[in-house]
Amino acid sequence: MQKLTDALRRHKADILLILSLFLVFLAAVIITSALRTRGESLEITRGGEYLMTVSLAEDGEYRIGEGNILVVEGGEAYMKSADCPDGTCISVGRISLVGESIICLPNRVSVTVVGSGGGDLVS
Repeated sequence: MQKLTDALRRHKADILLILSLFLVFLAAVIITSALRTRGESLEITRGGEYLMTVSLAEDGEYRIGEGNILVVEGGEAYMKSADCPDGTCISVGRISLVGESIICLPNRVSVTVVGSGGGDLVS
């Protein structure tokens, strides 16, 4: 009988631990989501060097290097085409929230959404 009682106590403690961890995770997700804001511009770099800043408020197409074409449309940005072999940067889809990025490793292109201060959520 004592073994059964001890086992039930440990089982309850395990359940409480898992439930507590889940609640902490849920709170972190809610807080992070609440802090995410729509960006105002894009910082574009190539090979680690700053190229330009583009406003998300103005629609347009931008050629980055030889093979990447970035489109800004309706406050969102996406990579329309790239000559890299895997096309991962194209499959990222549309970005508009501060801290989101499109990165094309083969062409060494990085496009990051920034807010009014020019920094991202991390900084």
